[in-house]
Amino acid sequence: MSGTQELSGIPEVQGLDARRQLVRIPPELDVPLTPRVRQIIDTAEFRRLAQISQLGLVSLVYPAAHHTRFEHSLGVYRMALVYLKQLAHDERFASRVTRHQAEVFVAAALLHDLGHWPFCHPMEDIRLPGVPQHELFANSFLLEGEIADALRDDWGIQPREVVSLLSEKPRDAAGRILGSMLSGPIDVDKMDYLPRDSLHAGVPYGRNFDQQRLIGSLCLNEAGEGLAVSDKGRTAAEMLVFARYVMFSEVYWHHAVRAATAMLQRAFYVLHGQLDLDALFRLTEQPLVDQMRRVAGQGPAGELLDGLFGARRQLYKRLAQYSLFQQAELYEKLARRPYPWLVACADALAHRLSHALARRVAPHEVLFDAPPQRREVEFQVEIYFAKEHCYRMLGDVSPVVRTLAQQQFDDYVKRVRLFVHPRLVEPLGRVPLDDLIRDAIAATQ
Repeated sequence: MSGTQELSGIPEVQGLDARRQLVRIPPELDVPLTPRVRQIIDTAEFRRLAQISQLGLVSLVYPAAHHTRFEHSLGVYRMALVYLKQLAHDERFASRVTRHQAEVFVAAALLHDLGHWPFCHPMEDIRLPGVPQHELFANSFLLEGEIADALRDDWGIQPREVVSLLSEKPRDAAGRILGSMLSGPIDVDKMDYLPRDSLHAGVPYGRNFDQQRLIGSLCLNEAGEGLAVSDKGRTAAEMLVFARYVMFSEVYWHHAVRAATAMLQRAFYVLHGQLDLDALFRLTEQPLVDQMRRVAGQGPAGELLDGLFGARRQLYKRLAQYSLFQQAELYEKLARRPYPWLVACADALAHRLSHALARRVAPHEVLFDAPPQRREVEFQVEIYFAKEHCYRMLGDVSPVVRTLAQQQFDDYVKRVRLFVHPRLVEPLGRVPLDDLIRDAIAATQ
């Protein structure tokens, strides 16, 4: 049997066309559920994802964005099958990736978000002691328990194989290919979350690329160790880059979403030493919020959490904003600083604002939100020009990609912002804010 036939014979890949045992998810997508897939998604560890929202605090700004990690995981799993169905016809792919390796990839795609806890990314971004990477936190669910048993008994996969593909550096060509399909410029995760998040947020930005054209143009790169796109899919790849850029600008880093994020991060920073983090991160969304609010009580963290999750929403207001092209000096002094330093700087600023207003400004009423220390991965993908039998980097043939991806995308969509309690906005409009921020930065050095 040829490699193409082996890959096409995977039961889940066949299920794309068989149209039996399906579950439907938005937008009108049929997801094939074989018995061994059902065995995994019915476990308690996987079902918890149905009570963890995909976008967390974004729903405070885009009220329909309540879709879950469970829905997204099914979407990524389906996208993995679509990728395999397409790439099975690529001779180099079919000769390098065995059926067993492809089945490990399918399981990994289904389980890729298993380690997420509610509001995971904001908590990870501030890099506090005891907060694991969600990829590593997943290991406790993957290496023992029902899912581990299902992988061994129903899939013939050792759980360590899935862990290796999800969180370790690939050691061979097949691992690098499949790793790029899970986490790379045109990975199955991105191809699902951009249109899905866009759909549920009620905006068009993440859906404005030709997904079918892009999938139809998938091939291997020149080295045969990662994904590339044929020249027929170049425009679709450019549109994907732009869709990602606009989703960050208008949704993920919308100023009100970041105000909510800054509030949650400061509350978590205050509380994290009082919390059993391993137990906390195993909770679903509402129990986690309830636990944090119980520990916070009536203190500063409690006030912040009440503004986010209480009966009446009260988000902090944007008082100032800095970017690489707008007050670059202050942006560069505040961007990518360690979170404890940002807290100390905000505290120093609150002290100075108290003097300027002749009234107390509490430290937790002044919050800096800045791009985290870890940058987004640059968009580097090869384009195969069949007539010339050569590969070129997308950034070399696309001014759009060169501008939005190769130049640091983070510096243009991720602003430094100062958020304050709503009651402070009007009086602080009369103080020399930039000078006070410079003083606070100097005092925090």
